[in-house]
Amino acid sequence: MALKESTMLALGTQMPNFILPDVRSGAMISPESFRISQGLLVMFICRHCPYVVHVQDELTRLWKDYEGKGLGILGISSNDATGYPADAPLRLKEMAEQLGWKFSYCYDETQAVAKAFTAACTPDFFVFNEQRRLVYRGQLDGSRPGNGKPQNGEDLRAALNALLAGEAVTKQQRPSAGCNIKWKPGNEPEYA
Repeated sequence: MALKESTMLALGTQMPNFILPDVRSGAMISPESFRISQGLLVMFICRHCPYVVHVQDELTRLWKDYEGKGLGILGISSNDATGYPADAPLRLKEMAEQLGWKFSYCYDETQAVAKAFTAACTPDFFVFNEQRRLVYRGQLDGSRPGNGKPQNGEDLRAALNALLAGEAVTKQQRPSAGCNIKWKPGNEPEYA
């Protein structure tokens, strides 16, 4: 399991525009879908990655803890489903249903959205404020498979709590780490 860190996109970056299908409902999801939210958490995740499997229960707790608090939550899988069939839309739908996720979970078939965000690994987390400016990019917490650190989402939760309280999010942020996004052959971005 090769470890890849997130790119740490510059804070203040405007959220890229996108339109993606939700794997459960088929509805087309865009930033406008979260228009009334105080902020938006975008998570690049997938089904097969052991780093995502390691944190999926914490992602469920996080969703339940922030549901109804004015925060939009969106999962996106950008992995090549031909090479990694566990990450095909129907399998992602099964994952969301098994974990009880009610947040939108989209499939980025062209991988253009991952490139626009400079997403590099799964999981990779991005938090945007109400003006859709990046205020956090980095790790969920310090837990990784086998390192014995608690899965509590402390880094991401601190950023979300500050955002929802109208406070500044600390600029001391640690990169997320996980499996590299599984790019289609010949589709790898320069930063990969």
